[in-house]
Amino acid sequence: MSKVNLDKIADESSIRDIRPGDVERVHEIFTWYVNNTAVTFMHKAPSLEEYREHVAAIRHQYPFLVAEHEGKVVGFAYANGFGRGEAYNWSAELTIYIDPELRHAGLGRKLYDALEVILKDMGLLNLYACVGIPAEIEDEYLNYNSSQFHEHMGFKTVGTFDRCGYKFNHFYSMIWMEKVIGEHRDGHAPERKGPPHHHV
Repeated sequence: MSKVNLDKIADESSIRDIRPGDVERVHEIFTWYVNNTAVTFMHKAPSLEEYREHVAAIRHQYPFLVAEHEGKVVGFAYANGFGRGEAYNWSAELTIYIDPELRHAGLGRKLYDALEVILKDMGLLNLYACVGIPAEIEDEYLNYNSSQFHEHMGFKTVGTFDRCGYKFNHFYSMIWMEKVIGEHRDGHAPERKGPPHHHV
């Protein structure tokens, strides 16, 4: 796809809540990344039914958004719990995947911008991303695109785990990145609301 066409994708795409009929396409995108990259350290993608349960579980507590272009889902992003226990209610981990043919088209920014608005309204203060990075040099399975994207979105690296993942006969590192989107005031935590949608 040409650069000119890529430049128009984000402007021509809409961001909306995931629907039951979207799960198969979302699963397809995620499976491609599992099978072809080290962006996720998973070695085997879950089944479609397992992934359907995964989406439903997330949507009980957090937003799960998709980007749609010309009637087709071309990317998705969602929030999920960060840490165990009620003390972590004001933090969330974000996940994002884009159709591999449409990377660098601006869809990631559009999805994250929409997700952040919802999460801030829900009372979230801290956003986190777990990002795989090359242990030494980029290869055909993993580069720095994800970490650079998160940097552009205002995230900062707060932790590095050296060569903690092994996939495709290579060791890869991982970083945690953080973005603060609200004000922390002791004695007054924001009200935590649920996601503004109907469940799948």
